[in-house]
Amino acid sequence: MNQGHRVERLDGDTVRQGLTSDLGFTKEDRDENIKRVTFVSKLLTRNGVIILATFVSPYRERRKKTREEIGDFIEVYTRCPIEVCIARDVKGMFKKALAGEISNFTGIDDPYEEPDNPELIVDTDKKSIDESVQKVLNKLNELSYI
Repeated sequence: MNQGHRVERLDGDTVRQGLTSDLGFTKEDRDENIKRVTFVSKLLTRNGVIILATFVSPYRERRKKTREEIGDFIEVYTRCPIEVCIARDVKGMFKKALAGEISNFTGIDDPYEEPDNPELIVDTDKKSIDESVQKVLNKLNELSYI
């Protein structure tokens, strides 16, 4: 589905296994995680690679810095009510956070600061995966990224 473009997906779980395994989930560590991902993204984008970075990035200030550093940056806010996130909890992480087994968990005992002006909002509780993907592709096309 890359339509002839060079595309790389940076996934939060995969990056935490390989690039940021030394970090925890404090605010400082979360900021450092996104800072490192920003660095990798800058390297790839300056070489013509489109990056799909799929991360929980809960803090506005860090997202703002990432936008400034990368330049060609589109923020897609995948919005979903916490109740739906909990119901979809395939990894059991919300269950552990609610039981107090995990601390600093976004949406439970650590805040998520909603974006002020994302380029796109996808309400994943109202749209299917295919509809959500199409919405993102339409926006990328509209903005002449693809």
